Amino acid sequence: MLSRSAQGLYWMGRYLERAAHLSQLMQLQVETLVDRPLREIHFGWNRVYSSMNQLPPAGTLEAFGSDDYALADSYTLADHLTFEPTNPDSIWNCFAYARENARQARNYISAEMWLSLNLTFLRLQGLTIQEIWKTAPESFYAGTAKDIATFTGVAEATMYRDEGWHFIQLGRYIEQVQLSASILLSQIAAQDRQDESFDADWANLLHVFRAFDAYVHAYSVVVQPGQVLDLIVTDELLPGSMRRSLDAIASVLDAIGPGPSPDASREAASISASLCAVVRDGRNDVSAWSATLEQVNGASRKLHRQIMDAYIDYPLESLPVR
Repeated sequence: MLSRSAQGLYWMGRYLERAAHLSQLMQLQVETLVDRPLREIHFGWNRVYSSMNQLPPAGTLEAFGSDDYALADSYTLADHLTFEPTNPDSIWNCFAYARENARQARNYISAEMWLSLNLTFLRLQGLTIQEIWKTAPESFYAGTAKDIATFTGVAEATMYRDEGWHFIQLGRYIEQVQLSASILLSQIAAQDRQDESFDADWANLLHVFRAFDAYVHAYSVVVQPGQVLDLIVTDELLPGSMRRSLDAIASVLDAIGPGPSPDASREAASISASLCAVVRDGRNDVSAWSATLEQVNGASRKLHRQIMDAYIDYPLESLPVR
């Protein structure tokens, strides 16, 4: 496969996963505006931005002020995270980048995938925060996440399982791991700053990962932060767990095989294996997880760079002699 095509498919997977993740966060966040206390609303916005390694446009939000100001802030922040063209991580930009990468690798994806992607892109075209805010903004975010899930299902049902498929999955799972590590670290950091734990914050985190029902099934209705982290990070039965994503990365790298740069390929496989080992066992303690998640966060970014070196940005001297 041409490195440019591999790059396009890899980044398409990453951008769609990022858009889906942010849509889920935004759906939950706008739902809190109805009846949640101001502290919880501001906590949610700060967590969203922290997980994206950004600050809100006006700086960190403080848990005081009036409800009217909170609603005005939320309107501005929602616009910045959804439609702002200068924010590279806005939902609109992520989707536009994903579509452009798909266009450049059009011959590797199915006609049904291309149609699904374009239908969502057309739905987003011309929309503004004013329009979605008039009715039920949470429905817009839920619909966007559903559209991306539909695209994933269409890909699952129609795409040929060659290298193109594997690079899409690789992008998706790398993005999942990095997003998961970032939001979990921001959750822990927020708790440390507050010097206290609020059950609602951790219950909301379970909903971010669509894991609330699984938590109740595995533990109880009483939310314990250490158990929440154990479930999200280590549970091999939870679809969105970090462990499942890392295991999937290892499988995909094995399926792709060595790239034009053998050294980088071996290093990528080695990092992947070490990450899988790190998240095998639970900690049941928030402070114990912090250092582990920092390790995962750093190593997953190094893994991304090794993937780039192995399959996409490899030096010419790594190419086989003809």
